[in-house]
Amino acid sequence: MAETAAGVSRFKANYAIERKIEPFYKGGKVQLDQAGQHLFCVCGTRVNVLEVASGAVLRSLEQEDQEDITAFDLSPDDEVLVTASRALLLAQWAWREGSVTRLWKAVHTAPVATMAFDPTSTLLATGGCDGAVRIWDIVRHYGTHHLRGSAGVVRLVAFHPDPARLLLFSSAADAAIRVWSLQDRSCLAVLTAHYSAITSLVFSADGHTMLSSGRDKICVVWDLQSHRAVKTVPVFESVEAAVLLPEELAPELGVKSPPGLHFLTAGSQGSLRVWEVASGQCVYTQPRLTGPGQELTHCALARAAGLLLSVTADHNLLLYEAHSLQLRKQFAGYSEEVLDVRFLGPEDSHVVVASNSPCLKIFELQTSTCQILHGHTDIVLALDVFRKGWLFASCAKDQSVRIWRMNKAGEVACVALGSGHTHSVGTVCCSRLKESFLVTGSQDCTVKVWPLPEGLLSRTTAPSGGPVLLQAQATQRCHDKDINSVAIAPNDKLLATGSQDRTAKLWALPQCQLLGVFSGHRRGLWSVQFSPMDQVLATASADGTIKLWALQDFSCLKTFEGHDASVLKVAFVSRGTQLLSSGSDGLLKLWTIKNNECVRTLDAHEDKVWGLHCSRLDDHALTGGSDSRVILWKDVTEEEQAEEQAKREEQVVKQQELDNLLHERRYLQALGLAISLDRPHTVLTVIQAIRRDPEACEKLEATVLQLRRDQKEALLRFCVTWNTNSRHCHEAQAVLGVFLQHEAPEELLAYEGVRATLEALLPYTGAWHGLGWAEQAPGPGDLLTHLCAPPERHFQRLSRTLQAATFLDFLWHNMKLSPVPAAPPAL
Repeated sequence: MAETAAGVSRFKANYAIERKIEPFYKGGKVQLDQAGQHLFCVCGTRVNVLEVASGAVLRSLEQEDQEDITAFDLSPDDEVLVTASRALLLAQWAWREGSVTRLWKAVHTAPVATMAFDPTSTLLATGGCDGAVRIWDIVRHYGTHHLRGSAGVVRLVAFHPDPARLLLFSSAADAAIRVWSLQDRSCLAVLTAHYSAITSLVFSADGHTMLSSGRDKICVVWDLQSHRAVKTVPVFESVEAAVLLPEELAPELGVKSPPGLHFLTAGSQGSLRVWEVASGQCVYTQPRLTGPGQELTHCALARAAGLLLSVTADHNLLLYEAHSLQLRKQFAGYSEEVLDVRFLGPEDSHVVVASNSPCLKIFELQTSTCQILHGHTDIVLALDVFRKGWLFASCAKDQSVRIWRMNKAGEVACVALGSGHTHSVGTVCCSRLKESFLVTGSQDCTVKVWPLPEGLLSRTTAPSGGPVLLQAQATQRCHDKDINSVAIAPNDKLLATGSQDRTAKLWALPQCQLLGVFSGHRRGLWSVQFSPMDQVLATASADGTIKLWALQDFSCLKTFEGHDASVLKVAFVSRGTQLLSSGSDGLLKLWTIKNNECVRTLDAHEDKVWGLHCSRLDDHALTGGSDSRVILWKDVTEEEQAEEQAKREEQVVKQQELDNLLHERRYLQALGLAISLDRPHTVLTVIQAIRRDPEACEKLEATVLQLRRDQKEALLRFCVTWNTNSRHCHEAQAVLGVFLQHEAPEELLAYEGVRATLEALLPYTGAWHGLGWAEQAPGPGDLLTHLCAPPERHFQRLSRTLQAATFLDFLWHNMKLSPVPAAPPAL
């Protein structure tokens, strides 16, 4: 028995969410505070505040209207944040506390598209899609200006850095820059040089020069005293943001002595470039990363902190040192559709995520720091990790497989590259015993076995000449349709493949000799997995089932049904005695193999769960889905069992304490303890013990009336249960009599749920007025008028009973025999 109990205790019963990695930026404006400690970005209906040091979301600010945020701005003193929503409302936030200090209508007839503070943090300019520009006094809470004349949507507004000049610059859909005088409430000048949308307006430190950039592939330098263009610099790319650099030496960026005016651009080419205004030449170009989604959509400079922030089209946020453009931090704002996830590191300290992108994202679980890996040129489809945790493999739609190595500092680099498939590589599996080979499966219906070079395993860093080229040792056409999953047995001698052709096959490694076919699923297979303990293979299919197969005779041992849609991943847990599965219904299910029982269903994803992986210690699980979420689950079985055991022990102690109190006739403490246990039968036992006392009536009144209000409410609820049973109704009536005789109607009406309680008592309760309490009830608003009227169903029951009685009376009268006529007198 002890061994059986020990075996049962090893089964998992539940998982709880320990951590979520969720999207915090979905496009739009991004802003740093002056100290470079906090990052503000838009995510749908919220503005998220990130701590730069840790990457954690400190605050998530959402307006009451719960509409999408269209614009926001942080004041130069970092104290006030203002957001605008599609509901045409402006909200002023004390963002450190996460509270709204003021909410007002934007007055615009269309959503606010842009906003900006003046240098004193007292005035706010808003530009709307209605073509209007409005100025608001944030301190005194009123609108100061309404500037008309812009054509179309106002895309940019910016105050002159000198607050004494009271100038506002705006740009609309007509690609012109308007200069507004706030003193005269008039437009001083219209600057025209661009032929496409203007994306940024920045000013020099002395306030005499302005730089404008646009999608027409030029940047224009303006003299603000004459309102004329003094220099047009062709930059040969669509510019999304431009920044004027401080006039100081920066040899790493090509800024040499004597320093002149230089600016930095970010645009469609995906690299930051530094330009010299005097010569119009590019003096520095950042190395461009390969692959789609690397275009830069935003760039901002925090001068006081010396930091430069850039944003890519893939919603990755990159933080650089401003004087050298050395990468300091990376943040993955939005992972789109997560296709696979894996634990990484010998102690599972990191997580690698493959999303709908050519980039891989590495998250450190303890500090939330992120590293973005570039190498693939198309979407990464699958991942797998070697036994020790330092090496892992990725495969992608670019028909290649790559091997990456993480060093002890947590830095990851690509060390090997293999190509040879003719279609997308959709699945990969690493050897289990040693870091000796890996297997890939492709849409070209073939698998390839890739041995790892001996030299690769001895190196601790990436090769100086670039990744080592892998050569396939064996290639085998395995199925007639796409191969969705491959798995290597724990002894590295067997290979299983699962395909869209509804079959799984078993192969002998390393030559890929066919051993057998597993047939039985009605639709394609998404996942295959070997048991770590037994000679069993698990398969997950689009038919919504999981099957276990014997490797000896290829027969189906068990079928698990429970998912409402395709089962996408399956994994063995609890030393091969349980299964963990994920499906396109967004559910995670835990199964016990012995009895085919679904122990737990976990619902935390809102869409397909493509990725599932278990930690080395089998105490954590990792899932990733199409809802862009990566969730870390913790096995809480032992914790819940310990809590349950502690509750049982506490119940035993309280029961013993209750018995002692009853023996000592300390009824008040006994009744309070029984109510706290929330056990109506135990409370009934105490009431019965009180009623057995010679002075039962006085003792019951004294005990019940000294209870707390919440205890009285619970006692009334218990009376409903007792009153339905003829054996216990006397105790319920006694308690009810105490309440009705000693509690005022107003106090009873204030009890929680008293109406439902008394209504439930009425059908089984005798003459209420016989208690002598009803006559004390004052007026029509009394308790009897509101509560003691029987419900409609009881009136209907009485009516039916009266009809039945009348019918019986009618039958009785009609069934009476007529009197026997008297016999005639004898003659």
